[in-house]
Amino acid sequence: MLIRDCQPADMPAVTAIYEHAVLNHAATYELEPPSLETMSARRETILRRGFPYIVAEDAGIVLGFAYGNMFRERLAYRFMVEDSIYLAPEAQKKGVGSALLGELLTQCEARGFRQMIAVIGDAEKSLGSIGVHTRLGFAVTGRINGSGYKFGRWLDTLIMQKALGEGRDSQPDHLSMAGVLQP
Repeated sequence: MLIRDCQPADMPAVTAIYEHAVLNHAATYELEPPSLETMSARRETILRRGFPYIVAEDAGIVLGFAYGNMFRERLAYRFMVEDSIYLAPEAQKKGVGSALLGELLTQCEARGFRQMIAVIGDAEKSLGSIGVHTRLGFAVTGRINGSGYKFGRWLDTLIMQKALGEGRDSQPDHLSMAGVLQP
């Protein structure tokens, strides 16, 4: 398995993986799958803002994707990154999610981020995601009850967090994050 930067040619596979998640799982609170054009535009925005967008590939087949993005748009949040990870059904429980998250952690720390947050939808059923994040050092920092409604039921959101590098133990290098949050 190879973890690498996501290329424009990967976007049909990325879109199909995300469509499956939207239609079959409540980990994402989107109700309608976005188009290839929308997914491609989202990727471009994420990359332009200085965040990583990566894929896991095996024998030329994209097994999953992950990216970092803004937690919130206000400038004081610029040292925090939110992760997103989605896997093809056949890639689940094979270490793909851990590999993607591990690389995402490495890339985000190298870019100067100090905290990573996971906002995990459908906390009752997203045990795989919770397990991956726990194994890689995330801790539960909060829960939002009844935060979404999908598939005829109320969903809770679990918040998990991990410090990157020195975390909050030192002052940040403000110049290292100069490109983050640019429109």
